[in-house]
Amino acid sequence: MTKGILFATHNEGKMREIRAILADLGLPVQSLKEAGIHADIVEDGTTFAENAMIKAKAIHEMAPDVIVLADDSGLEVDFLDKAPGVYSARWMGEDTSYEVKNQALIDRLEGVEGSERSARFVCSIAAVFPDGTTAETFGTMEGEIAHKPSGNGGFGYDPIFWLPDHGCTSADLPAGGKNAISHRGMALRKVKPMIQEWLEKKQQ
Repeated sequence: MTKGILFATHNEGKMREIRAILADLGLPVQSLKEAGIHADIVEDGTTFAENAMIKAKAIHEMAPDVIVLADDSGLEVDFLDKAPGVYSARWMGEDTSYEVKNQALIDRLEGVEGSERSARFVCSIAAVFPDGTTAETFGTMEGEIAHKPSGNGGFGYDPIFWLPDHGCTSADLPAGGKNAISHRGMALRKVKPMIQEWLEKKQQ
């Protein structure tokens, strides 16, 4: 495996965002699939941060010579007591399509209007460096649940995540526009200087 950054995901949509944001680090960024790693990790944490670190540490044991990054991301809908939250990927079953999940959320908010439809995307990123040191970052993107899906960009819950300031869903945004304001973009931009600092120390 090429030394560089290993991001603990098989999600190609997520990898496109990650590579675009981390490109200027000048390091190769691989997914688990590209690295030939297959891991069945039990993410039994109660917070996004706990799950991200569980995943990062587990992959670090399998690939100790690279910088391992892992994220746990999800959607919090205030009217639903912040569900689906940490269960966002598993909500209604891991094999259930997001088209079905998105419509289910819209249906559950039937009759709910305005600010009561408030929601946010949350992303925690955990980093484990080859020497075993760790770091964590966090990012959020505030919005509302749309009344109907819109847009072909992004993935997951993006088509129903309405951004009032932009007048569209996050799936309507061009890739660069989404990366500039997204929860994952925010968390990744926070971890970049931590990676740079670690690399500089190794060169001393």
